[in-house]
Amino acid sequence: MAKISVEIPDELLADLDEHVGDDKKFVNRSDAVRSSIRKTLDILDEIDKRHNRLADDE
Repeated sequence: MAKISVEIPDELLADLDEHVGDDKKFVNRSDAVRSSIRKTLDILDEIDKRHNRLADDE
């Protein structure tokens, strides 16, 4: 799995951390970021589909 580095404003990171940890939605920050990216890409795919912008091979 590749590692990347991103800069995140402190306020956004604090909001993210409210959902990370024992008995919370995500086990760690990486899990939270991966989930967010997947969800965002799914949303963008749906928008592209509605506007007929998806490639024919998908």
